[in-house]
Amino acid sequence: MKFVLAPDKFKGSLTGFEFCNAVEEGIRMVFLSAEILKKPLADGGDGTLEVVKDYLGAKEIEVEVHDPLFRKIKATYLFSAKQKTAFIEMSEASGHRLLKHHELNCMETSTLGTGELILDALKKGAKEILLGIGGSATNDGGMGVAQALGYSFFDREGRVLSPIGKNLAKVFSIEPPKKSLVEGITFKIACDVNNPFYGPHGAAHIYAGQKGASKEQIEQLDQGLENFALVLQETIGINLQETQGSGAAGGLGGGAVAFLSGKLVSGINLIKELADFENALVHADWIITGEGKLDHQTLAGKTISGVLESAKDRKVPVAAFCGIVELSIEQQMELGITYANSILKNFQSLEEAMEHSYNNLVFAAFNFAKTLKEK
Repeated sequence: MKFVLAPDKFKGSLTGFEFCNAVEEGIRMVFLSAEILKKPLADGGDGTLEVVKDYLGAKEIEVEVHDPLFRKIKATYLFSAKQKTAFIEMSEASGHRLLKHHELNCMETSTLGTGELILDALKKGAKEILLGIGGSATNDGGMGVAQALGYSFFDREGRVLSPIGKNLAKVFSIEPPKKSLVEGITFKIACDVNNPFYGPHGAAHIYAGQKGASKEQIEQLDQGLENFALVLQETIGINLQETQGSGAAGGLGGGAVAFLSGKLVSGINLIKELADFENALVHADWIITGEGKLDHQTLAGKTISGVLESAKDRKVPVAAFCGIVELSIEQQMELGITYANSILKNFQSLEEAMEHSYNNLVFAAFNFAKTLKEK
């Protein structure tokens, strides 16, 4: 039999690779000669770096950059010299997690550090850059990234503007670099939201409150994004408001389209492409996936949703091993999951479950395989 193992991580207890090892251990107790392909996946959020590093055969590169408040920090990204491909998570340089709670203030924060990571990758010869834009502390429309790559922003009096959220409303003109640093470079932006650049469902109204903005500041940021979009349309000829996902990461989704000619793509689809996942499914008998919690949100851009999409196209049954399963029979059938199992045992507490998750998963995989063999 051929099994393709395609999990997300179990946050706090198992990586995707550890999941694969545990499931393989259980299966081989029953099917000693089974063909088992390990294809751990991610959706562009936490845990993606580890998965991508394996598929790209990439090295971690450490660079000194500026954090969201312009302080110097060390940040890392992945680079494969062989494939001339870099994978950058904006959260490494411009992330919410880099700031203490009282420091959150997206009127003053910038994506400059993310731009500096991109610049370093370009200097190392990257021809393709994959950019994950989750977990930002910013609402600068991508001004910081653009400045790192040679763009300048001016107010009505011709004064240079710092690339921060509160200055979006002041942008009157944009001066591109004399020589583009990104011409001929492919940018793919992992983005799983559809928010427009501005407006009631835009970057500021939906996300700025989580980044320290008051109601009044949210309005200011939204007006700033609208102004910025207008100037971009006049300068570059692109209408970001019509681009789904342009409001992601405080408008960096749109900024990446405007300044990098980037393409916004589903995070899970991007990782599936790197994993050559579709080819792995040829002649597969089962796909085994899993994550910490399987519930009604599973189809909202999460890893398992991408697995189920591929499984449906290939007509391969899916087994899901999860820490917690909160699906009704109807929901499970609607999702297209053939077999679902919670690996919790003996009414374990959350702490016990996380501590014993590897062994519990081996046990669950063994029993699943045993059931298959007895059919």
